[in-house]
Amino acid sequence: MKQKTRNGGQWTEARFKAFVISLLRAGSLRWGPRNQAIKAAFVAHGINPKTGRKCKLHKCPVCWRQFTQSEMRVDHIKPVVDPARGFCGWDEYIQRMFCEAENFMAICRACHDQKTRAERKK
Repeated sequence: MKQKTRNGGQWTEARFKAFVISLLRAGSLRWGPRNQAIKAAFVAHGINPKTGRKCKLHKCPVCWRQFTQSEMRVDHIKPVVDPARGFCGWDEYIQRMFCEAENFMAICRACHDQKTRAERKK
């Protein structure tokens, strides 16, 4: 599959793949097991230091600090794209994206970025 015709224009394979991945990621935000990871990280009610308003605080299991929900990211413990093999096909990608709750963990943005960088280096 070299090119797809969509809406009268030409889409490269890379553009089409990026488009589908974007749709899948947006859909995964509503995946129940993913959202259970955020709920499991909840530790207390507190005050948001940025706004001064009440908020829910969540603990990062990597750095052990507390963060507001907006500062947390849900991470796949087993990466969606295997760092050693790369993209292996849509079936595997979708199965890994929409996995069970035990493959998710809520971690802070900084820890998530660090983990992602390390995986991409592989």
